[in-house]
Amino acid sequence: MRPPDLDDLNLFRHIAEAGSITGGAARAHIALAAASTRLRAMEASLRTRLFDRSRQGVVLTPAGHALLAHARTLLGEAERMRDEMALFADGAGGRVRLLCNTNALTEFLPEALGRFLVACPGITIDLQERLSDEIVGLVAQGAADLGIVASTVDTGDLVIFPFRADRLVLVAPQGDPLAGLPAASFADILARDLVGLDPSSALQQFLAERAARMGGRLRLRVQLRSFDAVCLMVEAGVGIGIVPETTALRASRTMRLAIVPIADAWASRELRICIRDYAALSASSRRLVDHLRG
Repeated sequence: MRPPDLDDLNLFRHIAEAGSITGGAARAHIALAAASTRLRAMEASLRTRLFDRSRQGVVLTPAGHALLAHARTLLGEAERMRDEMALFADGAGGRVRLLCNTNALTEFLPEALGRFLVACPGITIDLQERLSDEIVGLVAQGAADLGIVASTVDTGDLVIFPFRADRLVLVAPQGDPLAGLPAASFADILARDLVGLDPSSALQQFLAERAARMGGRLRLRVQLRSFDAVCLMVEAGVGIGIVPETTALRASRTMRLAIVPIADAWASRELRICIRDYAALSASSRRLVDHLRG
């Protein structure tokens, strides 16, 4: 039995995390046919099936789950080794896998990551938007180096550092019936037409889930790619929207908008950095954590 090399393990991890060979091949930047061939060779060498395949994608077998745990450990150690050796080269380098929710991605990370990447030209960041509870699970499994999540989720045994504070608010056209309220409940919002974000947005998925828990659904008129675009549609009278307060305050300087607090507890959005173990992070990941904390 020939054990898989690091390239094989990296491809296998990407397929497992994407849930399909096509998605894994894209993440690993190789052709689909090459990915399928390498996966078959890996299973033949290990003499066991790693995935159950169907039209919907692939699902790990018990052997696949066991290999994934080893793959994440070995790939993490290899990444740390590369980072440590880079410190002795001309400049520090490495790759950091960062997951974040919609609020962090749109409002706070662009500036923070811009300054970090300029100061650390050898480091690259693999940034993905996910739901906060998904991020906690993926960081705990070792599928990401660090995450930025809302304080409303249970982070279990992960190490937590504060990042930023913000809250979600309702934006409505000036003169709207909700504009005069001291605060609006989510039930009030569900009774109205909404301007929302793209369906793939982590925040949009979160709001849809909250609506379903209340036995309702979001009455979406249109879905857009950014909070600023949501505010423009709200100003035009298409509907009301839910955006971070930082966005709403910025937009209200140039748009005719009313900003109304949301009464529900989940609207408070203290953002936190979560990691498994600071000492076990690669040098690049530790530098990013320190930068974000600062």
